[in-house]
Amino acid sequence: MAKVAIVGSGFIGRAWAISFARAGHDVRMWDQWPAATGGARDYISGVLGDLAANDLLRGQAVDAVLGRIAVVAELDEALAEAVHIQENTPENLDVKREVFSLIDALAGPQAVIASSTSALLPSRFTDHLQGRHRCLVVHPINPPYLIPAAEVVPAPWTSTETVERTSTFLIEAGHAPLVMQRELDGFIMNRLQGALLEEAFRLVADGYASVEDVDIGIRDGLALRWSFMGPFETIDLNAPGGVRDYVERYQSIYSNIFPQMLHRVDWAGEVMATVEAGRRKRLPRESLGERQVWRDRRLMALAAHKKKSDREFGK
Repeated sequence: MAKVAIVGSGFIGRAWAISFARAGHDVRMWDQWPAATGGARDYISGVLGDLAANDLLRGQAVDAVLGRIAVVAELDEALAEAVHIQENTPENLDVKREVFSLIDALAGPQAVIASSTSALLPSRFTDHLQGRHRCLVVHPINPPYLIPAAEVVPAPWTSTETVERTSTFLIEAGHAPLVMQRELDGFIMNRLQGALLEEAFRLVADGYASVEDVDIGIRDGLALRWSFMGPFETIDLNAPGGVRDYVERYQSIYSNIFPQMLHRVDWAGEVMATVEAGRRKRLPRESLGERQVWRDRRLMALAAHKKKSDREFGK
């Protein structure tokens, strides 16, 4: 199995480490701040225990997976012989440019250099590199050890071989890559999520629905289908003649709605008081951490169910 380097060992870096070690790779974690890696293995060990309880470690023991993860003190030690490098530093352009310069200078020529950035275009922090052809974004949907989708976003100069190698590497590690043809602000997932959030804030700000009603509409409505199929498959199955039939029947509904969606609501403006009050009524601020643990365990249960269903019914 391959050697993988994790640069930046916060929550995203730790999550990637779990995913790649579970796939059988030797993972070395490095962070310029020792505090970030100090508790990394203890944190990872706790997560691995929950994954094992849900049969999400590919039949491996916790100690076997944890044994593939090492925390190292020097960047060059982490990068040595790595074939995939996953960078997870803060969303700051200057930081990304500096870190990618260091990695490109130290990493072997065989290594793909991927960033977990959720917002920065790869062209903005790789244009100056000698090895820019091997650089791209691999943006996870957090946490990647539970949610397999990962966006693969090339810069204009990223080689086709790099994109193909990265996609294959992710698939073999149990991920579902979304391979973009070219870079775009927001990539795919944030643009889809952003469209939904824009409408959610509008509905609340304009007084059409409560915060909880909007959440019910997704949680107990659309998300039940979306947990196992996407929007195009959804509409393909929602009309007798498939996707073309759906568009012929229902496009007029959406073309009528669209002009009403063209005004923006400032999420941090007056509506925030309503949104925050609606959420704090449902969940006190001091319970956020506990609810986050609940969320991850529900995701584990869902991942285990989907894994079983895929085997029974075919994906």
